[in-house]
Amino acid sequence: HHAEMSAKTLSRAELLTFVREHRYGALGTSASDGSPQVALMGLAVTDEFEFLFDTLGHTRKVANLRRDARCALTFGSTIGDDHRTLQVEGLADELHGSELERLKPLYFAAFPQGRERASWPGLTYWRVRPHWARFSDFGATPPLVLTHDATALANLR
Repeated sequence: HHAEMSAKTLSRAELLTFVREHRYGALGTSASDGSPQVALMGLAVTDEFEFLFDTLGHTRKVANLRRDARCALTFGSTIGDDHRTLQVEGLADELHGSELERLKPLYFAAFPQGRERASWPGLTYWRVRPHWARFSDFGATPPLVLTHDATALANLR
């Protein structure tokens, strides 16, 4: 990974803790005409930085992702003096079969209420696998900005 403004670094555990403390993120997708659309989502994250969510199959985001898997996520806080953010770009895939069965318990661990939604007609499950991520802490002096590609994320210790 590469630090643009600081020699500091962030461990895998620290980055996962940040995301797990900020469980709601904005999911950006592209409409068929290319216009941006965004939705606030509850997102679980695996130790491998797979971001998981559920949503009804008739939503705009599902139509967008089925047509174009590219998406972006951002996490952060609007409360107090927490000036940390995480931006993620990656590809979404709809989960089925053994991958869904492997990941669903991890999603339910983060969002136990997801078990109640599981019976909703048309509910779909999704994973976003990042190919780019940037963590920023503008509360640090100097500001900390760390950018990772997929390989750097996978190799984060």
